[in-house]
Amino acid sequence: MGMNTQHIEVAGVTIGPDRPLTIIAGPCQAESKDLCTTVGKAVRDRCAELGLSYIFKASYDKANRSSIHTERGPGLKAGLSMLALVRDELGVPLTTDLHEPGQAQAVGEVVDLVQVPAFLCRQTDLLIAAAKTGKPVNVKKGQFMSPAEMSNVVAKLTEAGAANPGAGIMLTERGTFFGYHRLVNDFAGLGDMMKLGWPVCFDVTHSTQQPGGEGQSTGGRPDTAPLLARCAVAAGVDCLFIETHPDPANAKSDAATMLPLEQMLSLLGELAHLRGALGQITTG
Repeated sequence: MGMNTQHIEVAGVTIGPDRPLTIIAGPCQAESKDLCTTVGKAVRDRCAELGLSYIFKASYDKANRSSIHTERGPGLKAGLSMLALVRDELGVPLTTDLHEPGQAQAVGEVVDLVQVPAFLCRQTDLLIAAAKTGKPVNVKKGQFMSPAEMSNVVAKLTEAGAANPGAGIMLTERGTFFGYHRLVNDFAGLGDMMKLGWPVCFDVTHSTQQPGGEGQSTGGRPDTAPLLARCAVAAGVDCLFIETHPDPANAKSDAATMLPLEQMLSLLGELAHLRGALGQITTG
């Protein structure tokens, strides 16, 4: 699948073909340092046990909540300070999402991988600002875009320096709108995105969303997450993005889609076996 795919380096983690499957995981929102370190340590240790690579993720601000009254998180300054402490305590790379060009420098100083949210993937100034951090950039494919259109995103990032040595680009599939309150995943399109020359990540939990499905919040089908994760690994992606929480029902964001932490740790075992089997098929 990824014969012409370049590898990217994220603070010692190599993402790309013939490398261990990378897991980007954490709670949706950086609710507290304790929550972040609890989740991060559990996933870090499980990934180490299974031979998977791990990058911690949590958001300092959820800037696209359905309702203006929903809690957004600690904000840029307090959130980045918290995430920096979590990164140091866990000893793993860190990623978080960037919402405005003016936040890019501060985010780039703390994280190892800059994430551009799906709704903002066409925002040229944001992509340029992300690239200019000098860190690798992961862009989530807009729910309104075809996989082939992500070539324009790659072109913008490349022009701004994201393909330079030490940086790099990753593209993330997170579902495509299929009418109202419904997302579908196009696995043939996943293959098309892989042909753009950079590693492809599959966002397991956001792909199960039912956007705006609860009126003032987003619904979801977390029961479908393991199925989608297995399909993505079988399709040959180099990375999975999975949000997880010890008690999703009481989480401050994405309560409808995050995987319970215990289920997440069990699922990682299945995915590691599947990745290993896939390697035997492609080399055998």
